[in-house]
Formats: sequence, C-alpha cells, structure tokens
Amino acid sequence: MNQDQLKKLVGEKSVEFVEDGMVLGLGTGSTSEYMIDALGKRIREEKLNIIGVTTSKRTARQAQSLGIPLKSVDEVDHIDLTIDGADEISSDFQGIKGGGASLLFEKIVAINSDKVMWIVDESKLSPKLGSFPLPIEVIPYGSQKIFDRLEKKGLNPKYMIDPETNERLRTDSNNYIINLHLHEIDHPHTLANYLINQVGVVEQGLFLDMVNTVIVGRQDGPEIIQVKR
Repeated sequence: MNQDQLKKLVGEKSVEFVEDGMVLGLGTGSTSEYMIDALGKRIREEKLNIIGVTTSKRTARQAQSLGIPLKSVDEVDHIDLTIDGADEISSDFQGIKGGGASLLFEKIVAINSDKVMWIVDESKLSPKLGSFPLPIEVIPYGSQKIFDRLEKKGLNPKYMIDPETNERLRTDSNNYIINLHLHEIDHPHTLANYLINQVGVVEQGLFLDMVNTVIVGRQDGPEIIQVKR
C-alpha cells in the first residue's frame, strides 16, 4: 500500500470507535479527510446521531458537504472523542501537530476532549521528535521580533509560506506560522514552556501527554495502540 492508502486505512478504522450520540472532534489534514469521509458514510447508512466540532474552516466545509451536523467548541458542554492526524509521534507518544496551520484550533478541541485519538501512517513515527518542523502560531504584530529572538536562540525559524500567494500564510485566526527546524528535540516539555511564554506566541505545536489512542497504518493492517499515562 502507498501512503494515501495507509491514510485511508486508518481513517476508516478510526470511525469504528464512533458511537451513536457522540460529540466528536474532527481533525484537520489529509488523513483526517479520509476519516471524515468514512464518518459521513456511517451517518448516512446507519443514521447515527453525531455532533461534530471542527478544527478548521477546511474541515468544516468538508463536514458540511457530507451532512455532518456541526457545533462550535463553545456550543457543546463536552467532546467525547477527537480524532485527528499528527505530523510526528515519538516513541513515548508525544506529538508535533500543526503542519496544516490549524494547531491552535486543534489544541483547543483536543484539551476539551474526554479522549484523543491520532491516526497516522507509519512514516510519522520517530524515536524522538524534531524531524518534522515544529510550528508556532504568532500574531502578526511584533512577529519579526519573535522571529529574531528564536533565531538568536538557535531554533532555526522559517515563516510558513502560502503556496498560492507566495506570502506569509495566514491561519484561520489571521495569524502567522513560524516553523522551527530543530532536527531533534531533547526536552519537549521545556521547549513548550519556553515557547508559550514568549509574548506574541499564541500557541505552539507540541502536543504533550495528550493522546489516548494511536492508530498506525502499516502494510499488514492497522495497529491500534492504547497509550498509558
């Protein structure tokens, strides 16, 4: 199977965990798109009563096109389960997310969820985080000052560029994304604490001590990992 087939495999497998009556957090990204397609099919065929809470405008458009009922995170009193992709997962099940520029909404939905599930193909697994650039979301005002400070600290920052405009990408909250090219993160909790305490940083893409279940797409089928915290 190629990478897209593995993504489809885990996307379809993940919706087997969805039960009637759930409030479900819907992730953003190419793997999540397969999950949302499969969820829409289950809702149509089984008449499931599901409420979706989306993590981006992109996800909201897809869910609406499939007839999935939606509410905002502020309109629900709980979220039973959030299913989302991840850009990189370490051997101790810490994660980097936000490569699709939706890390702020993804983290808001995740921390307000009873359970969090990540769905990935096997290429996203690493012994240690850092191979994938770490995104941080910053407000535009003063963003260059933040960039310069990160550069002086040796964190190798680069602005995320919108391929359609060739300018700095704007998130759904109209902020910028700065990617840190670190190669290896030895102390993710320390780094997360440093980044979130920088004035002007809205959120950072380290998702730590957060996931409960990981579904990994492998050539011989999906592997379901229950994470013990």
